[in-house]
Amino acid sequence: MTSSALDVFTSRARNAWGPRTAGLIADCKAGLVQLLRAPSTDRWLCDLRNDRPETRELYRDQLHGFVLLAHTEAVGRYRAPHDHGSSWVIYGVLEGEMEMGSYTRIRDGKSESQLIKQELKLVRAGDVQIYLPGDIHDTRCVSGPAIQFRFTARDLSLESNMVRFVDVDGAWVPSDQVI
Repeated sequence: MTSSALDVFTSRARNAWGPRTAGLIADCKAGLVQLLRAPSTDRWLCDLRNDRPETRELYRDQLHGFVLLAHTEAVGRYRAPHDHGSSWVIYGVLEGEMEMGSYTRIRDGKSESQLIKQELKLVRAGDVQIYLPGDIHDTRCVSGPAIQFRFTARDLSLESNMVRFVDVDGAWVPSDQVI
């Protein structure tokens, strides 16, 4: 029996897994690029395209803890700036187009902080985008509905030090600074 592209990806990630290094992240990125080219006949991919779930867990590694999710995003769907705590993430767009902005956190003298948008990147079908621990970004679906994969080094629901930002009078501030 032939392995699906999803099986090949998860096996590759499991076999490469170890301490966070540039090589590990590059290997996972290359694997995700290959996954984005999965044959349209793969059953899991047919189901994903037919169902278009808002979120679907495609794989969770019980030993290493990494997780692969699929998200279907409607045009205009915006996810405000956030980081992934001490985790890293690779996004891959299967269909549609996503804008992904990168931010720098600036602290003023009162120990409050704000964000400055550094870059806005259009991520098209077949493209991937990496965010390392502490990197701050947002996402917006600009063409779709878009289907994107999100590969995370760990289950983000267990990540206690993630920071989410909210717009307060035109400035992005950490949600924990909002009263």
